[in-house]
Amino acid sequence: MRLQPTSLPVRFYHSFRNPLLMFVAVMLVGATGFWIVSDYKATILDAIYMTFITVATIGFGETVDLSHSPGGRVFLMVIATVGIANVTYATSKLTAFILEGDLNEVLRRRRMQDRIDKLEQHYIVCGIGRVGTNVAHELEMTERPYVAIEDSLGAVDTFREKYPKALVLHGDSSDDELLQRAGIARAAGLFAVTGDDSKNLLITLSAKQLNATARVVARCHEVRNMDKIKRVGADAIVSPDFTGGMRIASSMVRPGVVSFLDEMLRSDNRLRVEEVHIPAGFAERPLSEIVPPSRDYSDYILLAARFKDQWQFNPPADFVVAPGTTLVVMVNPEGRGVLEKLVSQ
Repeated sequence: MRLQPTSLPVRFYHSFRNPLLMFVAVMLVGATGFWIVSDYKATILDAIYMTFITVATIGFGETVDLSHSPGGRVFLMVIATVGIANVTYATSKLTAFILEGDLNEVLRRRRMQDRIDKLEQHYIVCGIGRVGTNVAHELEMTERPYVAIEDSLGAVDTFREKYPKALVLHGDSSDDELLQRAGIARAAGLFAVTGDDSKNLLITLSAKQLNATARVVARCHEVRNMDKIKRVGADAIVSPDFTGGMRIASSMVRPGVVSFLDEMLRSDNRLRVEEVHIPAGFAERPLSEIVPPSRDYSDYILLAARFKDQWQFNPPADFVVAPGTTLVVMVNPEGRGVLEKLVSQ
């Protein structure tokens, strides 16, 4: 678990608070002392100036005459010693502050890469603008591991403020090396959801060349570009304009259904309509021997089953579950984990 880093202004305040306070104290004490040494004849500006050139070791002409004041010379040496020591200390703190920031960034990147290297069957979100951020939010809510890639540093910083524990890489999403760093070879799927159709096409092509088995869902604005993105390997293409139009129409003709789906996505219990796939090598047997009835388990509701192209809605207890069957359930993340464990036995 990575804690959210302390902000730059806070780090700066904690690092330079003491040197700045000491500098102010030296200036006040020095100015007061030189004013007294001058028999109260020097102006406040002359006293401050005398203190500053002493601390800064500039060596300009003295505005307060110390030639006939041994005590004043001793006072100057004390102020010079304390002031120069404080300046040296502040300089060392500034050097450490700069080096520490660079070192922390290097270590943060290395720790993040180590976490990415341990992921398997995760998802890669290419582009974390408005659409990509919503995709990442859904993955967060359903507890699915993911890595985000974004070429805008401002968008990366904004995303990290909202999701401080997220794994985010800065760079071009279509770059093969960056996709490999994101673990494309081990990924379950990739979202190409930048705002540029041509870039989403290139991301899709690169991802499929690096991992042909990964499922790729691409965003496409222009309908004429859908066939191109499909031909380079996208498994699904989503047009926000088309989907938005369908959503507007549905809000008019079936408002109850839309309200139900909206509530499901906003609710704190994280219920979603999910797919549970029956793996190869699974021994065929009735549904009742695999999955407990929904009424006996509150974390899921079995809605349908699909085998090849055949759908069985509200499948009965004697429905035969075979390898390749997909169960469609309304479930929370905990319930999904239970069902996946049941069908893997």
